[in-house]
Amino acid sequence: MEAVLATYQSTDTSAVTTWFKACTVKSIPENGGACVKYKDKQIAIFNFVRKNVWYACQNLCPHKMEMVLSRGMIGDADGIAKVACPLHKKTFSLESGENLNGDLPAIATYPIKIEDGFVYLGFSE
Repeated sequence: MEAVLATYQSTDTSAVTTWFKACTVKSIPENGGACVKYKDKQIAIFNFVRKNVWYACQNLCPHKMEMVLSRGMIGDADGIAKVACPLHKKTFSLESGENLNGDLPAIATYPIKIEDGFVYLGFSE
């Protein structure tokens, strides 16, 4: 699974070369998440209605190496949007990917945009 973890790299909006049409807006629960597949990657998408912002990150939790982040609870830590892994509650910033517990590597985050009722994910490939 370490090799799988290494395939996830954050993408900055300025580096996007591909906008992947992932799903409809209605496919993602309000204040929750769902997973989509892009090539060999599982990407978690979150509709954070309370903040009126969408987020995307790798679905793989680096703690137990399970594809579960899309099922995690989202919330706020001192103004930072975060997701808590549903297995052991390790938390990650949905903005930067930083592990907010400080004991794990950051997760990859991806740009997201909403157009005409669809969710698009940004990748640099």
